[in-house]
Amino acid sequence: MADGGFTKLPGGSVVVALTLPRPLGDGGVRVLVHAANRQRALTRLRNLGLRAVYLRGNSAPPTPDEVTAVLHHPEGLVWRTAPDHGGELWHPIAALLRPPAPAS
Repeated sequence: MADGGFTKLPGGSVVVALTLPRPLGDGGVRVLVHAANRQRALTRLRNLGLRAVYLRGNSAPPTPDEVTAVLHHPEGLVWRTAPDHGGELWHPIAALLRPPAPAS
């Protein structure tokens, strides 16, 4: 379902990157997860309600900048729109999963 990949870090943990359809809107998002292994990374996403998340292959592994971004985030789980159109900052995963604010 998702285009993505992973990078194994020197300490044994991994960073998994997935490009997914946006759960509450149009377009796609690039999600980065830091975890002990690939399965735990996918489990973290599934526990957040992204049930149909699978990693098949390593066609789009995280870039060095993406690895740095997720390692410096306290939760180890960030996203931004995909494809990136010029320097959008990374967002915590809670900002992706909350419903949009009603228009006034």
